Amino acid sequence: MQTSKDFNRKIILEDGSEYLGYAFGDLEDKVCEIVFNTSMVGYQEIISDPSYTYQAVVMTYPLIGNYGMTSDDYETVTPTIGGLIVREINDEPSNFRSERTVNEVLKSYRIPGIYGIDTRKLTRSIRDLGSRKVLITDISTSLNEGLEIIKNTDIPKDAVSKVSCREFISCPGSIVNQNTSGHILNVVAIDCGMKQNIVRSLTARGCNVIKVPWNTKAEEIIRLNPDGIFISNGPGDPTDVVETIETIRNLLGKYPIFGICLGHQIISLAYGAKTYKLKFGHRGGNHPVRNLETGKIEITSQNHSYAVDSDSIKGTGLEITHMNILDNTIEGVSNKSDNVFSVQYHPESAPGPQDSSYLFDKFINMIHNRGC
Repeated sequence: MQTSKDFNRKIILEDGSEYLGYAFGDLEDKVCEIVFNTSMVGYQEIISDPSYTYQAVVMTYPLIGNYGMTSDDYETVTPTIGGLIVREINDEPSNFRSERTVNEVLKSYRIPGIYGIDTRKLTRSIRDLGSRKVLITDISTSLNEGLEIIKNTDIPKDAVSKVSCREFISCPGSIVNQNTSGHILNVVAIDCGMKQNIVRSLTARGCNVIKVPWNTKAEEIIRLNPDGIFISNGPGDPTDVVETIETIRNLLGKYPIFGICLGHQIISLAYGAKTYKLKFGHRGGNHPVRNLETGKIEITSQNHSYAVDSDSIKGTGLEITHMNILDNTIEGVSNKSDNVFSVQYHPESAPGPQDSSYLFDKFINMIHNRGC
């Protein structure tokens, strides 16, 4: 049993607070933005979600690693999460599917981790003071040294370009699970850090998915002769990806378009709306969202720091379709005449919930109704 004398790792926040713990994963010092996730399961999907690039994630569920890691459940081939902060890490998982431990995976991708701290206190701090910079470092780093490192380290603005694909990638649709039209649809997916389960959700519905880099121009996409356009999730500030916003602006009204998370924000910006940064964001698998078209409540998976400004929607041609019940932020918009819609949350969420998976069917039906 370790005691306080055994502490070998700590985090320092830019407000001067410190939390002592123990090392796992990589031992390199790293400055990230600190955020928290309230999911009880799905830590592998969180670790491998490209939207967490440059972010250190605090898991509010106290035990992480108990069912291990398996190659089938990654959301990206190369995880880019900034760091992982947990109460307790299990390095001896019990699961017949497990292939590696969380510790082994973090070490292989040079991702630092720290365990043994009071994650409840830390999460309350993030809720009260907001997301901010944090340094994951050795126990020997003094507070003054740590604060100086934080002060002199900026969180990079190139997150989307870091995680997007570099070339066109074709992902064939499933013939067995063809959509109701009886033929395969071609969907161009603009990859801003796309989760793999989005690709699975589209190919399982009989769509050929052509992933293209985040900065692909509208003319190049038009040459691919798509039936529909998809814009993925991704990390960072949506206003940083001006190339993607311009591409979508030039495609509006030409094809059915569906956006998720960052894709939702990009669509809103392309129509002239504005976005703003939330105090501590939405991250977890239990966020209630009201569908304003049906009146139903959907329990959703979310992971975002930014939201669309509701006042800025006026005069854009967009209609608000979904609202977050907890804080009344916008969770979905649409422009029916342009065949465009988007949601802020994740209908493809793995391991769940699955309340919103119908949105992929809505996208496919929209393509059919347009005559494809």
